[in-house]
Amino acid sequence: MGMTITEKILAKHAGLPSVTPGQLIQSSVDIILANDITAPLAIEQFRSSGTKTVCDSNKVVLVADHFAPHKDILSAEQCRFVREFAHEQQLTHYYEGGEMGIEHALLPEKGIVKPGYVVIGADSHTCTYGALGAFATGVGSTDVAAAMVTGETWFRVPESIRFVFNGRLQPWVSGKDLILYTIGAIGVDGALYKAMEFTGEVMKYLTMADRFTITNMAIEAGAKSGIIVPDGVTKDYVQDKIATPDQIAYYSSDTDALYSDTIEYSVDQIEPQVAFPHSPENTRAISTVGSVPINQAVIGSCTNGRLEDLKIAAHVLKGKKTAPSVRLIIIPATPWIYQQAMRLGLFEIFMNAQAIISPPTCGPCLGGHMGILARGERAITTTNRNFVGRMGHPESEVYLANPAVAAASAVLGRIGSPQEIGVEEYS
Repeated sequence: MGMTITEKILAKHAGLPSVTPGQLIQSSVDIILANDITAPLAIEQFRSSGTKTVCDSNKVVLVADHFAPHKDILSAEQCRFVREFAHEQQLTHYYEGGEMGIEHALLPEKGIVKPGYVVIGADSHTCTYGALGAFATGVGSTDVAAAMVTGETWFRVPESIRFVFNGRLQPWVSGKDLILYTIGAIGVDGALYKAMEFTGEVMKYLTMADRFTITNMAIEAGAKSGIIVPDGVTKDYVQDKIATPDQIAYYSSDTDALYSDTIEYSVDQIEPQVAFPHSPENTRAISTVGSVPINQAVIGSCTNGRLEDLKIAAHVLKGKKTAPSVRLIIIPATPWIYQQAMRLGLFEIFMNAQAIISPPTCGPCLGGHMGILARGERAITTTNRNFVGRMGHPESEVYLANPAVAAASAVLGRIGSPQEIGVEEYS
């Protein structure tokens, strides 16, 4: 019996010829990630172990991105604590201030995560890196601490579900819509502790930005990980980011690999999706949304803050104004994306539309800062979660959508599509 891409990567890192779903393994880890919220606890646990130095100063990656730039004294103290540890341990990869980007956009951009890697991170959206053909999953801060000591962690090998996307994408449909549609179909526990493997003819037409968005939200279906078998698009991306691409191990799934399920979708039938409060599974096609007034639109996050996302938003917003009742917040995910958006003139479009441009930060996505909602306010956002109180007051509401829909909604003052404001599809 063959193996899936996930099983092959885990077998390699466990030093075994093969693994099967349900098997407990001890695996080496290539990247150990934490941020300004999750790293302090991991560091405390690391110190309590009595270990003086981390297993590998190249493998431990710390990014101050959630409450940074510091929103208050507590967040400043957390970042100071993490910064001092990074300097003490002489970590190669510590990012703060002008070097800081949203972790799950920053690491691929800098070529830190490679195809075939095993990555753990004290952040649930660590599964983002599966777009590169890596096994990546979120863990607790204590698991990160143990890995910082040993360079290893344990896994129960997950079963894999194969999601096959066939057909032709409809106008304004992106990776965000494919994953929202999928979560709406299977539910927030539809892939519980499974590896979601995304495939099908549509995948070859999706950019890396779309692919990162899809794997980023695998966790919203309860998955252990999301993954896409590397192809030419992946390899072109890697060639541009990694100094020694010839040394990369690319894995694929065997034709006789065993899946717990195979689910096929015809994307011809999928419209842009909107997830209503208070769950990513509460999805509706844009044509069925009705009239939902909004107070805020956010375009950014580790899900949709990449340059491609900002280009689409600028295309929709060009020559238009944000509705008087709406705050439009644009958050480039990394300093490089910020700089490129500025060079391409996207900021001028955003500012002419009366948008607020934020430095890179997770900020409002987790109700941190830079866009907190008051009681009764509604936001449409390109982030990944819309739980009760996720972006502020527990009596506020968060709606999830792609960047084009979020931008069009900012202009309309209600949730709507780019077609409603006369914008032709971005190409």
